[in-house]
Amino acid sequence: MTDTTASIDDPEDDPTYSEQQVRTVVLSLVAGVFFGGMGGGVAFPTIPALGSVLGIAPVLVGLILSINRFTRLVMSTPAGSILDRMGTRRPMIAGFVVQGLVPFGYLVGLNPPFGVPSSAVFLASRAAWGIGSAFVFVGAFSTVTHVTTSANRGRWVGYMRGGQSLGFPTGLILGGVVTELYGYAEAFAVAGCAGLFAAAVAYRVLPNVSPEVGEKSRLRDVPALVRADTRIGAVGAVNFTIRFLYAGVLLSTVVLYTEANDISLGGFAGAGTSGLVMAVSVVALAVSNLAVGRFSDSMGRLTTVVPGLAVFGSGFALTALVPTAPGVLAGVGLVGAGAGLTGPPLLAYLGDIAPGGDVGKLGGVYNVFGDLGSTLGPLVALPLAAEIGLSGEYLACVGLVVVAGVIAATTLRDDSAADAAAVAGDD
Repeated sequence: MTDTTASIDDPEDDPTYSEQQVRTVVLSLVAGVFFGGMGGGVAFPTIPALGSVLGIAPVLVGLILSINRFTRLVMSTPAGSILDRMGTRRPMIAGFVVQGLVPFGYLVGLNPPFGVPSSAVFLASRAAWGIGSAFVFVGAFSTVTHVTTSANRGRWVGYMRGGQSLGFPTGLILGGVVTELYGYAEAFAVAGCAGLFAAAVAYRVLPNVSPEVGEKSRLRDVPALVRADTRIGAVGAVNFTIRFLYAGVLLSTVVLYTEANDISLGGFAGAGTSGLVMAVSVVALAVSNLAVGRFSDSMGRLTTVVPGLAVFGSGFALTALVPTAPGVLAGVGLVGAGAGLTGPPLLAYLGDIAPGGDVGKLGGVYNVFGDLGSTLGPLVALPLAAEIGLSGEYLACVGLVVVAGVIAATTLRDDSAADAAAVAGDD
């Protein structure tokens, strides 16, 4: 264990973290969530194609791909409670190890022992990935919140979210390329090695942060904790809206939109074009994640959240009203940028207002809202598109963004800019 970790393991010391310590911890988290996310991304270009090879019914393939989100939805708040009580180090390392082992479970699924159905092995592996990712994602938020202050939290949360946003699409590319060049087993092995590398980095660097600030609430007290502060519910509602519209509606319908409007890019049509379009969105999301945190520290969280929602909504409007290749590229890029401009300030704001002993539990609540939105989105998107058309649905999305903007503007009191100015004045 490094001296940096040893000096901050004892919660009784109530340590102040230097900029170098914060950088070491957060960059290790960035590496961890990036490589861990690759394991999740590898599944999407490989498992659907494997379904017909292994004789897995299409409905089971869909369940395999989505069950990790359900298990993370269920586990996020309990994971936060465990992190608050045990500290962040051991639960997070366990989460990283589980994420690293899951792709090796996929390898077992290729040739399952004792007559076990391949579908059962893949289901169990994906469910385990959801549990591991709950500890990793909530633990990352809890760790960053504890080692930062309101004056620099936005910047480091932005870097952490940037690593999250890039890991999954990198896994998509890695899975497709390695499978094409070498095979399914090789793709799963590479993803597993990347995940275990993330666990090794976490073991080496991560501190055990669990400051004793007041009395920690119990897991069953979480609903009352959320009700007691309307700002927590508002943060959750805005996060739900973003994930519902971006990961739910847009990801579920963009391929249909490009096909319906005969939009093609680079000689591709249908799925190929939609993949390129979403690549633009993911790049915009990652870049804005990395950039926005520093601005939210100096200008205030609300000052960046509301304009971010405006960018987010304008992307849906442009996509709906300009059904051409340039219009869709610009529109989906704005949607990604708006999601990236909004997410880190929201998460940093939650860290600013969270009671010290309940940071993990509220991070779990935040993830529950987001996973619920991304789970419900596809269930609503396709039936609604059949009723009012895709353009009409995207315009309805704009209306929902406006509602989220009103909630944020009227509920979230922004003190972060004043705190940053006070710190600068003290210096």
